Amino acid sequence: MYPAELTNPIRDEVHQIGLSELTNAIEVDTALTKPGTALVFVNSVCGCAAGGARPGLFLALKEAAKKPDQLLTVFAGVDKDAVTRARSYFAEYPASSPSAALLKDGEVVWMLHRHQIEGRRPEQIAQAFSQAFAANC
Repeated sequence: MYPAELTNPIRDEVHQIGLSELTNAIEVDTALTKPGTALVFVNSVCGCAAGGARPGLFLALKEAAKKPDQLLTVFAGVDKDAVTRARSYFAEYPASSPSAALLKDGEVVWMLHRHQIEGRRPEQIAQAFSQAFAANC
């Protein structure tokens, strides 16, 4: 578990981006069983989350004509039960953080892994998100 002094600013950032934070398994199930599209961003304290994934997602959401019905986040290393339950919805993909899954009516239609985030600029990551939104939302 990370200290609140480290995680609270990160939580604030995802809220400013427009994501709803899920902190337990019940919240995850409630959100992900709703019909429509849902983006689940698996947040992290690592540098590639701070330098690439969160800014890239912010850019994509700011510019996108089409967006998921729900914008959700779980925090790896912080809310273990929520992360475990969220990952159960995309268990066929290796666990990584940060990462993002786009689900449509409970089925994964797109996945962004850590190795697709590392070393990329926020604009490149935004483009990946935007293309996924355009194709699936």
